[in-house]
Amino acid sequence: MSSNVFGGRDGASPPRDRTGQAEAFDAIGDRYDEAFPHKEGQISATEWLVASLPAGSRVLDLGCGTGVPTARRLTEAGFEVVGVDLSAGMVARARAQAPGARFHQADIADLGPGGPYDLGGPYDLGRFDAVAAFFSLLMLPRAEIPTALRTVRRLLAPGGLFALSMVEADADDVPIPFLGRRIRVSGYPRAALRQVVEEAGFDVVEETSHGYAPAGADVPPEEHLFLRCRRGD
Repeated sequence: MSSNVFGGRDGASPPRDRTGQAEAFDAIGDRYDEAFPHKEGQISATEWLVASLPAGSRVLDLGCGTGVPTARRLTEAGFEVVGVDLSAGMVARARAQAPGARFHQADIADLGPGGPYDLGGPYDLGRFDAVAAFFSLLMLPRAEIPTALRTVRRLLAPGGLFALSMVEADADDVPIPFLGRRIRVSGYPRAALRQVVEEAGFDVVEETSHGYAPAGADVPPEEHLFLRCRRGD
């Protein structure tokens, strides 16, 4: 599970206040990488992006966490990398560990229509050839995840790539203990995750899963789902 905590706009209803989520990951700090030292599935999905994109491509690391392994690896591969995370502590760590990338403390709602980082907004980040969202959307209630996925699609260039991971679980905004703090998480059974991703306008190229046993004593074993997707046009 990742440090990445985001809200989302859905029109009439404001996103849940996720200040507590951000503060939890500020407090967790370096213990996150200690609790999750093995990231084989995430590394493999990142290498798919590296192998699929030409040098110089623009990649958004949505929920960048500490900046490793994803943002660092993508910059090493010659990509222009932009990372976004709601946790100020994680953004500071990412800047130190992946200095070749640019990082912003922001909510995913800030990247959506009308947000300051939206296309045409005052801090417009532009379009991207690929987006990576590793264990970030699980920090949202299920009602906000389709909106977040549509925001990702909107930021992608035609034919752009999307690497997504979630924890397999039938859960909606459930509070759990996590490395000495409490956070709220959501998940889907794998068929349901694929459906919500496809309904948001993505073609799923490949699906994999990896069992994972975190080093943290209060974090139970997890099944990690990875979808490699392309923006449908």
